[in-house]
Amino acid sequence: MKGTTAAMLSFCGMDSCRVDGAGRVRLTAATVEDFLRRCDGEVVLFGLPEGAVAVYPEEVYQEMRRRELGDLDAVGASFAARRSLRRFGSMASAAKISRQGRVTLPEVLQRFAGLFPGEAAKVVGVEIGVEIWAADRFEAEMDDILRAEKNKRQMELNQKEAVSHES
Repeated sequence: MKGTTAAMLSFCGMDSCRVDGAGRVRLTAATVEDFLRRCDGEVVLFGLPEGAVAVYPEEVYQEMRRRELGDLDAVGASFAARRSLRRFGSMASAAKISRQGRVTLPEVLQRFAGLFPGEAAKVVGVEIGVEIWAADRFEAEMDDILRAEKNKRQMELNQKEAVSHES
């Protein structure tokens, strides 16, 4: 039963850490174990539009690309498809998780995500991998998420109330 629970909780949780002087981030033992089990520690680092760095097993990243790009034959005729290729190509990098459980962020992704040496960071599980956020950016993201959830709940309550008044 223990193995089932671990598999269900792959890439879940959140951890605080610091970016070291070499631009590395230490992952939790559970996260490292998830990556070793899933992809032998071979990952793709990807700059997310939200301003964080995703760490995905390669097959997850490839599936995202496939879905985003669709028909590669149409790329020549599609401004949006070419732009997407640029985003995926320029903001992705292959990496290997070290034996010490660290992943080295390329300088371009460090700058992009505000993950500077000595700064606080959050490693956030997203079920298909993890995201590495500058701590202050993650706080702002969580505030946005909670505000959106609150607004969603309020809209649902308002709709329910309007329906009950109509009856």
